[in-house]
Amino acid sequence: MLLADIARTSREITTVSSRKEKVALLAELFRAASPDEVPVVVTYLAGSLPQRRTGVGFRTLSERHVPSSEAHLTIADVDAALEEIAGVRGKGAQTERKRLLAALMSAATEEEQHFLFRLLTGELRQGALDAFAVEGLAEAVSVPAGQVRRAVMFGGSLGAVASALLAEGPSALEAFRLETGRPVQPMLAQSAKNVLEAVDKLGPCAVEEKLDGIRVQVHKDGTSVGIYTRTLDDITARLPELSEVVGGLAAQQAVLDGEVIALDEQGRPRPFQEVSQRVGSHVDVPTARVTLPVTPRFFDVLSVDGRDLVDLDAAQRHDALAQVVPESLRVRRMVVQDPQADEERRAAEEFAQRVLEEGHEGVMVKALDSAYSAGRRGASWLKVKPVFTLDLVVLAAEWGHGRRTGRLSNLHLGARWPDGSFAMLGKTFKGLTDDLLAWQTEHLRGIAEREHSWGVTVRPELVVEIAVDGLQRSTRYPAGVTLRFARVVRYRPDKPASEADTVDDVLALQR
Repeated sequence: MLLADIARTSREITTVSSRKEKVALLAELFRAASPDEVPVVVTYLAGSLPQRRTGVGFRTLSERHVPSSEAHLTIADVDAALEEIAGVRGKGAQTERKRLLAALMSAATEEEQHFLFRLLTGELRQGALDAFAVEGLAEAVSVPAGQVRRAVMFGGSLGAVASALLAEGPSALEAFRLETGRPVQPMLAQSAKNVLEAVDKLGPCAVEEKLDGIRVQVHKDGTSVGIYTRTLDDITARLPELSEVVGGLAAQQAVLDGEVIALDEQGRPRPFQEVSQRVGSHVDVPTARVTLPVTPRFFDVLSVDGRDLVDLDAAQRHDALAQVVPESLRVRRMVVQDPQADEERRAAEEFAQRVLEEGHEGVMVKALDSAYSAGRRGASWLKVKPVFTLDLVVLAAEWGHGRRTGRLSNLHLGARWPDGSFAMLGKTFKGLTDDLLAWQTEHLRGIAEREHSWGVTVRPELVVEIAVDGLQRSTRYPAGVTLRFARVVRYRPDKPASEADTVDDVLALQR
């Protein structure tokens, strides 16, 4: 299969509005792919790379290359090229990556170049995989979408299921079932503005503390323990204390869902970034275990002693969890049996407030009658956490690509130092509508101090309101922090840059 086929389908998915048309486009693409190609096809459409990281920076990706006049790059060609780029190490690695990328881009047509740029920079986020690919695959092989969805749940990835289906036919679905040692995609949550909104939407529910740690799925089989991340990476060797804790549980076999956190001397959670670094692949584990010990907190169970629990409701699964995991290792929760009872509503709000005061991220609200929908952002789990807003100043903007070609998209954001200068805190292209993109392109070009091949630097005078989930430490930026999940709320033309938030205002969020 040619890369051009994926690039064209990706573009067409964004131009059609009906679900039926999107599914049909994906089904046609899957029918044309071979079993070996389809895992890469699915990954690309999801905006991800099998290699995860290539080591190529934005500036290198922004360099222009004369496109090929004819499409001839195959999926295998591209995957091999990216694998080679990702594998470059040692002295002169940056130069070599740049050379290999130039060769790849020069072999691509203009549309393929746009697709590759968005794929490699992380801008390719169209939701094709999550929303429609299961149905497209089901249509391609003429099987019910529900059967494919369940196979994906247990198979760990749509790519693996698609490859087996195309190679073996519908009978391949029987091989995908919950097995200890084979991680499944975790159930995800949608958002709610506050606890009462979530309770009203779900009815009888459990309100649980939402921990800002590393999501883990732990598989116990006798004395063997496997620990996996939400992206199904095996991190067992990095967390020996978890293996010891889970190894001591009464059940001979279990699949548990939870979080790994670290606590300070006062029992308050340590920052997410510290936990993330502790779980990092290049950490000296024996030393890190002493300097930053971590502990699990479990909130769900998928299987116990060979009994598959995913189709049971949340209340039944929690009963099973309580029989396997002691209270000290479980996420704290309260149950709202009658969502209309004033006393229970007040209790839910008070519980959420205590969780925040103790330094945690927020709460999860889960319908008591909900099954475990692995790999899906189900409406029966709702997350509630505070969103912070900052008034920041635009320092620069980068040219967009794909649908945003010709428009200034990725904003460089800054806060004020005491001397009136600005500290860059990070970038975002999230939250921008087409109308806002058009407005900001015109306005930013009007206040541009200098134009570059990648975009423009501007006079620091335009204030924009940015929503963030928090901060994380970063040596890349002068204030030592960067924004976490930043997105544009609105511009503030009524507010001068002298009244934008200061670096101290920003650091107060961290405190």
